[in-house]
This record gives sequence, C-alpha cells and structure tokens, in this order.
Amino acid sequence: MSQSSGGPAPASPLRPGFGEFVALLALMMGMTAFSIDNLLPAFGVIGADFALTDPNRVQLLVYAYLIGIGAAQLIYGTLSDVVGRRPALAAGMLIYAGGCVLALVAQSFETLILARVVQGVGAAAARVMAVAIVRDRVEGREMARIMSLVLMVFLTVPIVAPAIGSLILMAGSWHLIFVAMLALAVALTTWFMLRMPETLHPEYRKPFSLRAIGAGMVTTLTNRRAVGYTLAVGFMTGALMTYVGSASQIFQTDIYPLHEWFAAVFASVAALMAVGSFLNASLVRRIGMRRLSHGAACGFVAVSALLVGASLAYAGRPPLLVLCGLIAAAQFLFALCVSNFNSIAMEPLGAVAGTAASFMGAFTTLMAAMLALGIGQAYDGTVLPLTMGYLGLGALTVLSVLWAEKWRLFGH
Repeated sequence: MSQSSGGPAPASPLRPGFGEFVALLALMMGMTAFSIDNLLPAFGVIGADFALTDPNRVQLLVYAYLIGIGAAQLIYGTLSDVVGRRPALAAGMLIYAGGCVLALVAQSFETLILARVVQGVGAAAARVMAVAIVRDRVEGREMARIMSLVLMVFLTVPIVAPAIGSLILMAGSWHLIFVAMLALAVALTTWFMLRMPETLHPEYRKPFSLRAIGAGMVTTLTNRRAVGYTLAVGFMTGALMTYVGSASQIFQTDIYPLHEWFAAVFASVAALMAVGSFLNASLVRRIGMRRLSHGAACGFVAVSALLVGASLAYAGRPPLLVLCGLIAAAQFLFALCVSNFNSIAMEPLGAVAGTAASFMGAFTTLMAAMLALGIGQAYDGTVLPLTMGYLGLGALTVLSVLWAEKWRLFGH
C-alpha cells in the first residue's frame, strides 16, 4: 500500500533512495520542459530557414508538442495500469526518440511540426509515469511535498535550457538542439530502467478491459474535487504556456529586442518559480495544501490585475523591469498552486492512479495548449494579449477551486 510518510524506502540495487527518487522523477518531468525551452532561442533561425511569412507561426513548435503530450496521456495511464509503469515509460521514450530523428531530417516546417507532435506523444509517458509513481508510493501532504521537490528541480530547467539552446546554436545549426533532446532521452531511459523498480501495486494491476478503463474514467469524472482542481490546473498551465509561447517574440525580437540576453531574462523569471516550489515543499506541511494554494491563486489574480494595469498605462509596452517583475511574481504564485492542486485532485483516486493521472494530464495539457494557442496567436506586438490572458485565466482558476470546495476557500 502507499506509504503515508517518510518517502521512498532506503536505496537498494533496484530502489533509489529519497534524493535519487526525487531527482529521477524531476528529470522525467523536466524533459517535457527542456524539449520546449531549449528550442526557444532558435525560433528566429527556424523561421528564417523555412521562410515563414507569419512570425506567429513559429509558436506552433510549442503548441504542437503540447498537443502531442495531451493526446497521448490517456493511453499511457491506462496502459501503465495494465502492464506496469516501467514498460509504459520505455515505450514512450522510443516514440520520443523517433520524433527527434524526424526533426533532424525535416525538409519543411510542416514536417517539423509533425516531429514535434511525435515528440510530445513520446514525452507524455514520462509526464504521466512521474505523477503515477509518486501516487503509488506516497499520499496526502507527503505527496504534495515530493511533488513540490520534483517541481522545484523541474523548474530549474527553464533557467538553464534557453542558455543551453543558445550555446548549441553558437556551435552549429538548430538541428543540434534535437540531438541534445535525443541524448537526454537515452540517458533518462537508461537511468530509469537501471534504478526504478515497478511501483504499481499488485492489487491495483488491471487486466486490459474497456469496461475497467471506463469505470476508472467514471470514478475520476464523477469526483467533484478531482474535476474542479483539474480545471484549475488547466487554467493556470494555460497562463504559463501563453507566456512560454510568446516569450521569444516579446523578449528576443519585437518589444524588447534583447537578442543574446533573452536567455538570462527568461531564466530570471523561471528562477522565481523554482524558489516558489522550494518554499512550497516546506510550507505545505505547516499551512496545508488548501490554505497555501488558495491564497496563492488569489494572489495570482491580484498580480495579473497589476500586469493589465501596467500594460494599459504604457500602451502595451511597459518598462522591461516592471513587466519582468510582475510576471516573475505571478510565476512564483503559480508554483505555490499547481503541485498542490494536482495533489488535492489525486488524493481520492489512489485505486485508479494511472487512469486518473493520465486523464488529468491529458485534459490539462490539451486545455492549456488550446488556451495558449488562442491567446498567443492574438499577439499584436504588445503584451496586452498576454497580460489580459493571465487575468482571465487566473479568475477562472479561482472560480474552479471555489466550485470544487463547494464555494468555500481556505479549508483544511
């Protein structure tokens, strides 16, 4: 059964200790971010190479990848409940590697977009397995603590990934970035297969049955808390992905043409997210998941309102320090919300953890991709679409949490 405290058992030849357990899961989650963020500095070069006339089209390299992740997560969660977590992860990494190879030989932008979808389909396995494995091993506040530590390490990826991408571009073409992604997938698969045991509880292993899969989906969809907090994660992630998709145009080429300084600015904002996740890991035990995340969600709305105000005051182009400071504050609050929202949503669903994790991951990723695509394609040379998107999605997050908690916030 799940351990209620203390984290994973001591290390053995095929059982990582607590630190290695968190690091491996963080790499599984972090690969999804690395595959987005280290490509951002190459957007301008890729657009030029494929002679794109609409600069907003290059954003599709982010959203196509996210759509692939979202669409495939339902498959991996269900598959892992039948065959186990290890085979499901291995299958996903093989697909991801295929997407990397396709990107390396792409002769058109459309083929590159297809490669990104394939990469997303493969990367979905790592994302789903990370959440399901944590739920297999721990629960409650301990789950929230581990997820916060995983998220903290995961959030260091956006700090370094754009810089890595920039360095790779200095050494050669944007194709080398996909070589780096392929190398990461090989390293992750090797580490996982050597050190991570099968965590699916024997009593939770299910035969392949459409009826059983349907029953797991019904259990997930009929739980008000799970649905409400899943919606909240989707809205918050949509805000984050809107920022990621537009960041290169905002900070690298158009509004603030920072060029080689883009990676440093992007990293500074991401660093606040990592700090927020680190603090969450310790605060959640003292304050509780609900009080902490509810307060952060309300704070996100307040900061977003300031972002809109600053944008309007400066005709959509506020001073760089003002914009970065407020976005960093919003992302700090994001980090105090999302891992707790995920943990609260998963808490009552231990018996269908794989199916639940896959449904929630698929729904929130697709939801975030569609929201971010809509807002990102409205980019007009100002930050108004971004900041108004933050405010609207933040308000919808609070409404979703209110509904999940039967219109009461800050409970235990």
